[in-house]
Formats: sequence, structure tokens, C-alpha cells
Amino acid sequence: MKLNRLKMTGLLVLIILFVAGCSSTPDKDAGADGAPVSEVGGDGATGEDGAQTAGATDGGSWAGNPLDDPNSLLSVRVIHFDYDSSEIQGEDRDAAIAHGEYLAANPEMTVTVEGHTDERGSREYNIALGERRANAVMELMLIQGAADSQIMTVSYGEERPLALDSDEAAWAVNRRAELIY
Repeated sequence: MKLNRLKMTGLLVLIILFVAGCSSTPDKDAGADGAPVSEVGGDGATGEDGAQTAGATDGGSWAGNPLDDPNSLLSVRVIHFDYDSSEIQGEDRDAAIAHGEYLAANPEMTVTVEGHTDERGSREYNIALGERRANAVMELMLIQGAADSQIMTVSYGEERPLALDSDEAAWAVNRRAELIY
């Protein structure tokens, strides 16, 4: 019995040491992998290790890829459409215009515009409608100065739904064109 108690005490000490070793406080300047993390400073361009960083700078402006700025229309990469329509409206129109201006200012960039539809209609009809949607976005970007060689279009019709339900909310989500950089 004394030996059993001694084994249990030893096991308990090992568990306590293991837990205490695992709960050490990480360095406040270290990331999850223990590597140093630099704060985004004045220009926000590179960290201590030379890696690209992104985020708001001290002045509050975005530093990094403008496509990832959550306060920019360039972060909107999904254009939605009304039922049986390829007309771009409202804020989606503004986003497509912003992407066209971005492409015009960055001739090395390319984008694929994917046209999608909801499940209603025949497969052939939905492929054609998806193509009209992708082309409508492309045409609006071309008007802004983007080059034809920067934009590729493809239609998936109803084949790649985001929402799988068969109701108006799901159909509205699936009626879209996606911008893939």
C-alpha cells in the first residue's frame, strides 16, 4: 500500500510539472511559432524578418495589398444579380468600377470573372446567363480602362452554388459573379 501511494504521489508530481511547463507565458513580442512579430509601423511594409505585412499604419491608412483593404471597394469580390438578370446595380456596380480602375492602374494584374446562377432554369440556359453576368462585369471593367488581356471570363451556371437550399435567400446568394485574382 505504501508503494502504491508513493507511485501515485510521483505520478501526481510529474503531471503538475508537465502542466506547469505547458502553461508558461509566451513572449509578448513572439507569434504562435515563437518567432518575433513586428508591429506595423510608419510604412507598414515589412516586418523585422523582411516578410511583407499588411494592416493599418499608425496614421490609419492601409498598408499592404489594396485588394485586401476591408475599407475599399476592391475588397468586394462578389457581384450579385437580380433573378434572370445580368444588370449590375448599386454598390456592386461601384465595386466593379473600382476593380476596372485598379486593373487599369496595374497592367500586370489579371482577374478571372466567374459567372454563376441559381438552380432554376435548364443547365444550358444557366450557363448562358452566367456568361452574360461575367461579360457584364468584364465590360464595365473595360470601360474603366482595364485591358482585354487582363480579364478572363468563365461561366459555371448553376454548377457551383454557395448555398444549397432551394429558397429565395439561397438563390439570391447563388446569383453572382466572382472576381478571382
